[in-house]
Amino acid sequence: MILSKISFINFKNYDQAELEVSPFVNCFLGKNGMGKTNLLDGIYYLSNCKSFFNSVDTQNIKNEEDFFVIQGEFDSHENTENIYCGVKRGKKKIFKKGKKEYEKLSDHIGLINTVLISPMDTNLIYEGSETRRKFIDLIISQYDKVYLQNLIQYNKVLTQRNAYLKSIQQGGKFDELSLQIWDEQLITLGDKIHEQRTNFIQEFQSEFNTIYKTLSGGNEESKLSYKSQLQENSFGDLLKSSLSKERYIGYTTKGIHKDDFVFEIEEKPLKKFGSQGQQKTFLIALKLAQFKHIESKTESKPILLLDDIYDKLDEERISHLMNQICEGIYGQVFITDTNTERLPAYFKQKEYECFSFEVEKGNLLTED
Repeated sequence: MILSKISFINFKNYDQAELEVSPFVNCFLGKNGMGKTNLLDGIYYLSNCKSFFNSVDTQNIKNEEDFFVIQGEFDSHENTENIYCGVKRGKKKIFKKGKKEYEKLSDHIGLINTVLISPMDTNLIYEGSETRRKFIDLIISQYDKVYLQNLIQYNKVLTQRNAYLKSIQQGGKFDELSLQIWDEQLITLGDKIHEQRTNFIQEFQSEFNTIYKTLSGGNEESKLSYKSQLQENSFGDLLKSSLSKERYIGYTTKGIHKDDFVFEIEEKPLKKFGSQGQQKTFLIALKLAQFKHIESKTESKPILLLDDIYDKLDEERISHLMNQICEGIYGQVFITDTNTERLPAYFKQKEYECFSFEVEKGNLLTED
């Protein structure tokens, strides 16, 4: 899918904006805090049904307005898809393809794939395991609907099981049969998710290593591995062994919702031993591997969104990435930069199509 048009009403710092974009490179240029990143987030929203930066939908509404709307027109080889996103305070979020509203937002995931590289990617290193699980789950969900539905159902069953354990903790009657019903569902779904994550990491590790070696000059060894309680024991045994503790504390302590993905550099934890440059390179490699993996599974290039990329890489690595962009390796690309001349001059020199938009306080001033 290629984005051709996008419009905003009351989205973040935009009253109203509409732009037609290039199928190749688009640059959003201007000082920090003007709204460049918000444009990228709007594209991400239309892909993933949520903001990359703020998960509370109503907090993306401009100031004291009552709603926001984002609309995009996407072209594929077969047809054109018009996607609508509307959020109104106190109302259900609405997503439409054409004039038809989705019954479930999960039905939209995978239609338009995006990969966003942002300074906030450091959360993958420094925050807890949930952040890394969500990153991996998003990648797999973009091409595997069954995985996404299993994940949604697992979380529903987990919530129900936790509610039951909480009631026991607060003095309710323990019914082994009721717990067994939740356990059987949790085990069936959890085993499937664990198997898929295991298969994913085996494929993804190779793609990631190749990109990391290219970006780092091949001078460092990096590793991405999967850590799960189910690697040592069956899910059923884990639930049995933890039951007495869980009845006391009121929630489920074992399962794939405790999985983690471990980042290492030279066989040491990236968080503790990786330099700032190594961490940045690791994160860029992760996201570009995400791009390549989705492309290989869907036979279609995602839209690549690069936020403040010059803050992440040195000139040599930036040059390598930009050369790949000009070779068409990454398809349609959107880039933000605080320097209003650097990117347009670079792509002009390379004779590669680039639309430039200057952004100031939520207004698009120019288009070249």
